[in-house]
Amino acid sequence: MPVYSMTGYASAQHSTAHSAPEGEARNQPVTQLGLEVRSVNSRFLDLTFRLPEDLRQFEPALRELLGSKLKRGKVEVRASVETSSTSSIPEATPKLLQKLNAAQDNIRAWLPSASPLSVADVIRLAAAEQGTSRDWSADVMPLAEKVLKELLSARQREGARLATMLLGHIAQLRSLAEQAGPLVPKLVEQQRTRFMERWKEAMALTEGSTLPETAQDRALTEATAFAIRIDVAEEITRLNSHLDELERLIKKGGEIGKRLDFLIQELHREANTMGSKSAALELTHISVDMKVLVEQMREQVQNIE
Repeated sequence: MPVYSMTGYASAQHSTAHSAPEGEARNQPVTQLGLEVRSVNSRFLDLTFRLPEDLRQFEPALRELLGSKLKRGKVEVRASVETSSTSSIPEATPKLLQKLNAAQDNIRAWLPSASPLSVADVIRLAAAEQGTSRDWSADVMPLAEKVLKELLSARQREGARLATMLLGHIAQLRSLAEQAGPLVPKLVEQQRTRFMERWKEAMALTEGSTLPETAQDRALTEATAFAIRIDVAEEITRLNSHLDELERLIKKGGEIGKRLDFLIQELHREANTMGSKSAALELTHISVDMKVLVEQMREQVQNIE
């Protein structure tokens, strides 16, 4: 299965011409239905709809459609209905004019001071009548399915880019872990030699050049305790195990965002522990480089569904 990002955008339009008398075909108005969907990262699926009044009735069906394909993300759905014609002015039919005239006479009979309808008022009401007279039942859902398909494609393309980036970071972390492994035995041996030299110097100042067996044992004990304190073998083993699981999940795909986020936290913990146990500048640099990579991975994993 592919890896999906929660970030994406898609839009589509559908145009429909209104019926008009044959002689008026050139001024036939055209209504355009527009639909766009924006998606960003979120812990859960959060759907928001911005629909005109004519399309409010389709919100439950749109919510069900999106919920069947999207599992996480903050998703905003916007729709618009625009009517235009060659003259860009909606036609006020005689029937509408009769209704408006009758309504105006009735209102002014009770409210003589009411302002008469202007040409702009008539045009606005004619546009509103054309918008409400259109039945979008056969158009909204097919258009929504088309937009959703494009959105999923966009999220898949972004998810593939994120997966490639994460796999590259995993390879870099493995390389750093391989560099850290041989440093620990070398540090332990250096520290053991240093302990023995210091004890020999101390004993030489007090009792000559002879090093008692107890002093030597104590020096070895101190060296062993130091080796235990700086040993990062367990951290490297766990880190490689987490990297194996990360790589397996990324190649598997699907809904892996939350599991990846947990593993990233574990990676950060192991890198921190390695830094706290560091007894050499080289190991400190490796730990810092690891934490930088892990932090970069954390930011990108937040966008994976």
